[in-house]
Amino acid sequence: MSGKPVFEKSTAVLRQFYELTGGSIPLVGCGGVFTGEDALKKIKAGASLVQLYTSFAYVGPALIPRVKRELYEALKREGFKNVNEAIGYDVKRKKRKSFMFF
Repeated sequence: MSGKPVFEKSTAVLRQFYELTGGSIPLVGCGGVFTGEDALKKIKAGASLVQLYTSFAYVGPALIPRVKRELYEALKREGFKNVNEAIGYDVKRKKRKSFMFF
């Protein structure tokens, strides 16, 4: 299986790997990435790189500039200055919230 059916599960596994490794190794976000918003979700879960596979097969080379543009817009909309700020954001945010209760 590939594409949209695996998006949620693969993102959850990516998030777990990022948390378990403490973000110490580069992770590739893959599985169902069709938009810049999808790419940002993978990045926020811990991906340093994002793979476009099934979507590239369906859309072709025109996909790349579109996803780049959408990712740039999504980063700005969420207040990130660059991709590096977004890597692992979901895990880092979760840890900050859990420390607030102590």
